[in-house]
Amino acid sequence: MERAGHSDCPSLRPPRPQVFWEDGIMSGYRRPTSSALDCVLSSFQMTNETVNIWTHFLPTWYFLWRLLALLEGPGFRAEPYDWPLLIFLLPACLYPFASCCAHTFSSMSPRARHICYFLDYGALSLYSLGCAFPYAAYSMPASWLHGRLHQLFVPAAAFNSLLCTSLSCYSRNGDQPVRVSQVPRTRKSWVQQGTPHGGLRLSLPVRQPSTLLQGHSHQLFHICAVLGTHFQLEAVLADMGSRRTWLATQEPPLGLQGTVATLGLAVAGNLFIIAAFTASLLRAPGTCPLLQGGPPEGGAQAKQQ
Repeated sequence: MERAGHSDCPSLRPPRPQVFWEDGIMSGYRRPTSSALDCVLSSFQMTNETVNIWTHFLPTWYFLWRLLALLEGPGFRAEPYDWPLLIFLLPACLYPFASCCAHTFSSMSPRARHICYFLDYGALSLYSLGCAFPYAAYSMPASWLHGRLHQLFVPAAAFNSLLCTSLSCYSRNGDQPVRVSQVPRTRKSWVQQGTPHGGLRLSLPVRQPSTLLQGHSHQLFHICAVLGTHFQLEAVLADMGSRRTWLATQEPPLGLQGTVATLGLAVAGNLFIIAAFTASLLRAPGTCPLLQGGPPEGGAQAKQQ
């Protein structure tokens, strides 16, 4: 197995498909045909994905612990007032786990990499919808309650989740008319706009060999995203606690049936979008631009330096 964290010699190895290259990351890449076991073992090695994996794997268990602690509380499951918080915590556990899996198994093949990130985008989009439920239930200003914005807030978030998953998957799909040179920048732009953490994304590429403590922009983005979710949870708990007596007397914006229907349609819609793009990718010929080719222009020269 290729030693992780060491530069490949372009003259001795076949060119790495362009989909595996990231701007500013010169080395530390894993073998682009790794087995599932190799991918898991690489999380304990020094690669450019190690920090990405662990900064979302560990928080998955933290948010799961918070969810289980709340479920064990007195009357939590039987109290409808608490259900929007539950809906928020479920995708809060899902999105870091999906991201962890995407970064872990994305080096199995170019197609596997795309599919992994299709699922990652879907989980992030569902998290953005999950945020809308407690905001509408606990944090909406009193003057907006039962107004048009309050009634449309969650349905609009559901539509936004479908739109963002579609655009993010579209930007990775090799069959679409997006020039290869434009794909990384276009995809990152759409992903940033489509997730609740877009404003926290930092553009700090570093042109140096990747190490465990390198701190490139995506690793910092992971840390900021998890911290943002933690503070979102604390803010939701504060709002639902301080306004419980008053809000418990108000009619919820959707009601239980509307909540279940909106969430169910959003989950089904995101799964359909991911399945459609996956099927399109699997039908793509082996000569698809995003599944072939070597490093970006100038990449080989930079690695030789």
